[in-house]
Amino acid sequence: MWGYQKAPDLEAGGSELLYPGMTESPDLRWAFVRKIYVILAVQLAMTAVVSGFVVKVPAVSEFFVSSNAGIALYIFLIILPFIVLCPLHYYHQKHPVNLLLLGLFTVAISFAVGMTCAFTSGKVILEAAILTAVVVVSLTAYTFWAAKRGHDFNFLGPFLFAALMVLMVFSLIQIFFPLGKISVMIYGGLASLIFCGYIIYDTDNIIKRYTYDEYIWAAVSLYLDVINLFLSLLQVLRAADS
Repeated sequence: MWGYQKAPDLEAGGSELLYPGMTESPDLRWAFVRKIYVILAVQLAMTAVVSGFVVKVPAVSEFFVSSNAGIALYIFLIILPFIVLCPLHYYHQKHPVNLLLLGLFTVAISFAVGMTCAFTSGKVILEAAILTAVVVVSLTAYTFWAAKRGHDFNFLGPFLFAALMVLMVFSLIQIFFPLGKISVMIYGGLASLIFCGYIIYDTDNIIKRYTYDEYIWAAVSLYLDVINLFLSLLQVLRAADS
């Protein structure tokens, strides 16, 4: 008379499963995912503020390129993220040291992004930012959709790593043997595709593989994917605009 009502799944914690065969609590995994994207949003906001400061205050970019001290400081800021990654990897589960190192890492990356944008037209920067936002949101939504239907992207890891190595060698070739505008656009296009793949790969790892204590390292991985995608698109658009 009253019909049959299915009892709630207590093991699922009231949340929807992220992927078939999920054995952990969906509530805990969803909380972990939200925590990572909050950290990522703060990192991107910090990058936008620092980069905007470098772009809007010409004295900053002029100092970095017109004096020996500025050039030395600029080189140090480029190297600093690689230096910070070592203790960050070691202390990524130790609060609040991990957050302090993450902040230092983000500021150093932000200055490098700002210096790149300082010598680029505003139209190109806006186009690259919009394209990056659209691609990141689309690929993130696709990965969550695909994971829910049982697809796994862990197999991409070795291929993406090999492609990244080829990209690094190609960038070294360009430093010593400049290959022209077409080569720069090809490099930027290939880099964009590779980091699109990394966004899918790292998002899939966030959904399935990262432990709850690895939220800092997961946020760093995704942040680097987004920043590198933006810089790659910026390179393509800047070469096409010149």
